[in-house]
Amino acid sequence: MSRFENKVAIVLGASDARSMGGVIARRLVEEGATVIVASRRQEKVDALAAEIGAEGQVCDITVESDLEALAKSAVERHGHLDLAVNCAGEAIMGHIAETDEATLRRAVDIHYVGPFLFLKHMAAQMKRGASIVTLSSITATLPWPNHAAYMGAKAGTEHLVRIAALEYGNQGIKVNAVSPGFTPSPMTDGFMEVEGVAEAFEEEIPLGRLNTADDVAATVLWLCSEEAYLTGQILQPNGGNTLRRLPMLNLG
Repeated sequence: MSRFENKVAIVLGASDARSMGGVIARRLVEEGATVIVASRRQEKVDALAAEIGAEGQVCDITVESDLEALAKSAVERHGHLDLAVNCAGEAIMGHIAETDEATLRRAVDIHYVGPFLFLKHMAAQMKRGASIVTLSSITATLPWPNHAAYMGAKAGTEHLVRIAALEYGNQGIKVNAVSPGFTPSPMTDGFMEVEGVAEAFEEEIPLGRLNTADDVAATVLWLCSEEAYLTGQILQPNGGNTLRRLPMLNLG
């Protein structure tokens, strides 16, 4: 029997097969889950769903009614919701002195308010044994210039995960986060093209290479499985990068 047979999963922020959300969704399908992939753009979510054998639905993490509809739709279609993974994100950069209010609020809406409402509405449709995972970032632990709004929101969401684990634990719902390092993906393609960037990161990783989207997916799937008896945890599949530092590079 496949690890997630008879399980229904939502993966939000899955619009590209190379993205972390896309890889997580594909792995869940391969391991037997019925998967609903969701993102803001209809054409992208439909294309990914067709490619990996999933269902698709439009959802913007900054719109509460979208999140509520996404969770309810899973139950209406399949009778239950067992797994929910939030991968929605945007690389919002800017030094503090240069960041305007609109940019700050967008970072908080995507990376704190959105995950907060995602947890709220997914949990509302779940029963004992369900699991929620949200993607964080190594930068919630290791500070870096030029990303204050993004990193501050991610750090807040990591503490939100701990609080949610306390509040939903008596319902038997696990809530955890996965905190990747600098990951080759559509979001980082531009950075990866800069000469020396990958090598600079690898020098700070004890295991010697950048983590991949597959590394992240393996961690997420383990957290979603019955094998993982833990909640309120932030797992770091980044090869030990948090034992050192982030290279002080000017990437924007």
